[in-house]
Amino acid sequence: MIMKKIIDRLPTGSLILTIVSIGYLTTISFLTGLRVEHWIIIIAINLLFYSGKGGRRFILGFAIFAVFGMLYDVMRSFPNYLYHAVDIEPLYSLEKQLFGIEMQGTRLTLNEFFATNHNVLADFFSGFFYINWMPVPLAFAVYLYFKHRTLFLHFSLTFLFVNLIGFSIYYIHPAAPPWYVSQYGYALNFNTQGSAAGLTRFDQLLSFNVFGSIYSKNSNVFAAIPSLHCAYPVIVVCYGLKAKCGKFNYLFGLFMLGIWFAAIYSGHHYLIDVIIGILCAVSGIIIYDMILIKQRFYINFINRYMNLISNSSIV
Repeated sequence: MIMKKIIDRLPTGSLILTIVSIGYLTTISFLTGLRVEHWIIIIAINLLFYSGKGGRRFILGFAIFAVFGMLYDVMRSFPNYLYHAVDIEPLYSLEKQLFGIEMQGTRLTLNEFFATNHNVLADFFSGFFYINWMPVPLAFAVYLYFKHRTLFLHFSLTFLFVNLIGFSIYYIHPAAPPWYVSQYGYALNFNTQGSAAGLTRFDQLLSFNVFGSIYSKNSNVFAAIPSLHCAYPVIVVCYGLKAKCGKFNYLFGLFMLGIWFAAIYSGHHYLIDVIIGILCAVSGIIIYDMILIKQRFYINFINRYMNLISNSSIV
């Protein structure tokens, strides 16, 4: 009787959240093993959910980003090189042919040029921009959530849609990053660990292993194409303009250019990867705005989702 009263007083969705939390932790424990961050995220989500109506609306809204995070996490258990051959030498040669520069009688990729022509200022700013590849989109999403709820939903779903396009390309065309070629040549090494590459210089400036720690947990080394790091700021700029963020849009534009530069400067991406990443974002935005958002089933989905995260719908 007491248990029934407790259950009856639980907010709607409690059972679903419990099942999802346990299911996710169980799945990850079997696939990759649980890490501290998994527990922190699940505990934080549950605390927010049970904190009150506002917390539940927030969690439901950001469930879209949770889906992205779960998909990215699971990818480490299904390496893309198991499904298609990894592009190493052809990509490197094409990059050198299209965008290479001549230096002392030798044609170099932009990555190779920056590997020997770098400075402290560029090291710092490239690291600063690159470390914000995810914090800036998330911070912008929080802003939209409180100021433009409808735009928040479209921004979040566009973000997820672009990632689904990018993840698909990862598996269709596995590709090695520039730093891989500089360290291992054209040989395929399946046991390669992620590398901070040129971003190591940023870690050395701070005397703190920021990028080294991040890339040691990289889900997939052979996922250079497309550069989703370079796709995310395009989405931010697009929705910043839609939200009429004024002078902040200049900062978003600077953030976008900074990440594009840092991706090449740090040796993590070729210019080809950056261009394909940009095209991935642009095509995702166009498909979402011109096709997906006009479908009746999707309009109904958006309306129901908006109702769930509105101020009056959740208990």
